[in-house]
Amino acid sequence: MWVLGLMSGTSADGVDAVLVRLGGSSRRPRWRVSHTASIPYPDDLRRRIIGCGQGQPMAAAALLDMMEALTDIQAEAARACDPTGRAELVGCHGQTLWHRPPVPGRRGASWQALQAPLLAERLQRPVVFDFRAADLALGGQGAPLVPATDAALLGGVAGWRAVLNLGGIANVTLLPPRQGPDRHQPVRGWDCGPANTLIDLAVHQFSEGRLSFDAAGEWARQGCVDEAVIALWLQEPYLRQPPPKSTGREAYGAEDLRWRLDVLRERSPGLTAADALATLTAFSAAAVARDLRRGTPPVEVLVAGGGTRNLFLLDQLRQRCQGMVVRPLAEIGIGAMEREALAFALLAWWHVRGHPGSLPSVTGARGQAVLGVRANPPWQSRRFSVRGGARGAGVGEPP
Repeated sequence: MWVLGLMSGTSADGVDAVLVRLGGSSRRPRWRVSHTASIPYPDDLRRRIIGCGQGQPMAAAALLDMMEALTDIQAEAARACDPTGRAELVGCHGQTLWHRPPVPGRRGASWQALQAPLLAERLQRPVVFDFRAADLALGGQGAPLVPATDAALLGGVAGWRAVLNLGGIANVTLLPPRQGPDRHQPVRGWDCGPANTLIDLAVHQFSEGRLSFDAAGEWARQGCVDEAVIALWLQEPYLRQPPPKSTGREAYGAEDLRWRLDVLRERSPGLTAADALATLTAFSAAAVARDLRRGTPPVEVLVAGGGTRNLFLLDQLRQRCQGMVVRPLAEIGIGAMEREALAFALLAWWHVRGHPGSLPSVTGARGQAVLGVRANPPWQSRRFSVRGGARGAGVGEPP
């Protein structure tokens, strides 16, 4: 089956799309990526998304307009990736506006903005969306969801293997070895802390809005890292909390950046923008490196996400992950910006097959769940069975 995956992460910089052919068993699918595309958000839309996620007041009418604009960009990315309409199914993560992890006595919740019926109508294809809700209902974190797809698509090597995503937030998958005493250990995964969120916000502030990211990390490379401050920050409760855990821009956003910059200025009255960026970038790498040393360190770390373009961040990772091979995920056939879109294509395919997409070992949920909610094109509603199979087009049947 041809499936289209659409993903926009916490960096809120645009939509990545992947067209993939999936077949074989659900547990170990055969897969082949055919096309990819990326559509950036217009500057005004990105500002509105980030502002909403930072708690800025927004009228209901403005929120509705934003959700329609988000859906239009998703449709544009889908058409750019699949101009001939080969996809039979679409998996769309939507845009996270707010993520609230569970705490004792209260379930978690997560909001991914999307008008899925409108997207299904625009593309004339079934759309599977709202992937986090079922896991959250079972008491899980609802995130990260990609470890299950990493295990299915990549598998293990001789030792523990880490797959690291450097988006707005850094999250990691740990895949057990394919042989040896640990081969029966469960897949693990969690959100480590910030990757690009604080860096991007700081660049926007220091450039007075002219820049939205540190190209190749060159600005940070000109500064000096304050290791003492990093050591202090690594003692924060979230970073010391054992998995399962998840976080987002709600924790590592504009307010958090203001506090960190105040700490740096108190210690160094002559602090430069480059010094601040160097320390923030090194902090992201240090949080990941410490997490990777929980238990048995992995033999290799495969890195994906927009942070792979920040060469200073990658240098910091390599310095702090001594003894591990740190290399791009692209070296084994999945591009830096393809991994998560590919993951949501697979989660949508699992949805129509009734295959669980969550891992309690990662999210802490009470059990596994089939993830996602399905929206059919309105005019096709009667053609689709309640179970999810398409009577006319074969959607939901094994390819």
